[in-house]
Amino acid sequence: MTLARLINELVGYYEFEHILTRVRRASGADSLKGKSVVERFGTAAVASHQTPALTKPTHARLLILALVTVGTLINYLDRTVISVAAPFLQRDLGLDPIHMGIAFSAFSWTYAAAQIPGGVLLDRIGVRLTYFLSVTTWSIFTALQGLSTGLASLLSARLALGVAEAPAFPCNSRVMSTWFPQQERARATSIYSIGQYFGLAFLSPVLFWISATFGWRVLFLGVGCFGVLFGLAWGWLYRDPHASRRVNQEELRHIAAGGGLGDSAAPTVFHWRNIGFLIRQRQILGASIGQFTSNCTLVFFLTWFPSYLATERHMGWIQVGFAAVLPFAAATVGVVSGGVLSDYLLRKTGSANIGRKLPVVSGLLLASSIVAANFLKSDALVIAVMSLAFFGQGMCNLGWTLITDIAPKRLIGLTTGLFNLCANLAGIVTPLVVGFVVKVTGSFAWALAFIAALALGGVISYIFVLGDVRRVEMPGE
Repeated sequence: MTLARLINELVGYYEFEHILTRVRRASGADSLKGKSVVERFGTAAVASHQTPALTKPTHARLLILALVTVGTLINYLDRTVISVAAPFLQRDLGLDPIHMGIAFSAFSWTYAAAQIPGGVLLDRIGVRLTYFLSVTTWSIFTALQGLSTGLASLLSARLALGVAEAPAFPCNSRVMSTWFPQQERARATSIYSIGQYFGLAFLSPVLFWISATFGWRVLFLGVGCFGVLFGLAWGWLYRDPHASRRVNQEELRHIAAGGGLGDSAAPTVFHWRNIGFLIRQRQILGASIGQFTSNCTLVFFLTWFPSYLATERHMGWIQVGFAAVLPFAAATVGVVSGGVLSDYLLRKTGSANIGRKLPVVSGLLLASSIVAANFLKSDALVIAVMSLAFFGQGMCNLGWTLITDIAPKRLIGLTTGLFNLCANLAGIVTPLVVGFVVKVTGSFAWALAFIAALALGGVISYIFVLGDVRRVEMPGE
């Protein structure tokens, strides 16, 4: 129902009530007492002025958001559970810090390389099948890490895990652009992104306890089996909007009115020239560089942070499990805060530049504060600084909303794949650089300075390279 029609119906209703009042006064209230409106004026008269019942839009997109959130939690838990197992695994397999740096990094070698093929696959076969294949396969390779007998077998499982996880975030972006209008997209992205941090934030003590009690092999096997079960649930529950039986026309109209892709697009044929076109767009280049720099902070926390607390701050492993909770919890709050702030600024100013860029730039500035930990002696203050830096990095997750806003509609899979490739070069660089620095210097001091400098570089990219936040138009669109 349009607004104009609704107003007309309401006006008609109040006119009818006005007529009723006048008739009461003319004929006397007593003669009408106890009689229904139908008895007083007849069925036809009432029917002609009755307001039709308004059909409320469904909220099927909330179930979809819950699925994506759980999938993201499993995605990051499977790729980072090695950081929990690292001290036990390192001891049993005889690995030094450089070997562990290679093992941490190996995932991102293939993960980054498979981003564009993953995006192409998504554009060809759609979200439901792509994500199902991805999550079940990566969960199997997570479990296989628990069967590692040395560096070679561990690297093989990590490399395969990277390939399998590659389509996940392009799928997430496609779901956001399909199921959510622009004014809800940042908050939806921030909610599912909580999964990146929640697993290690609140499960770290349990995960460390499992490793210490039952062994690191059981940890990998348990996490992998859980992922396979989720993959089956995804295949059963997920549908695109027009194929879903849980969504009504009002919700579809709400999504479409906000720029959501409510209809099922035809498969997009891959052409190499599309990659060249995307790379030449300053919006995509600036966002990709910025995401790379923020991901360097994220990767440090996902890989080396537990080892930093144990070796640099000399904490026991159970203590490390509890100490890691606060920074990850702060990052979770940062993710939500960035999304809420972004949508608020977008509503108040109408400017995507302010609404999308300001929270990310602020987050990168906060992330650069990580270097302050080098000058503190108190463990409590170090955890506070790490929490502030990780909170800022969490705000930077808004980059996924931004890339969804600027990606060409026909190339969302390819664009987000390219974006994620650049962002996850951080997963290759950071573990190797940190491992090398720790091996050579015996300290994390210069490693933290390296991460802080990259965060400041991200500020420069978002301010001077990205330019205006607007959707890139393909030639002929």
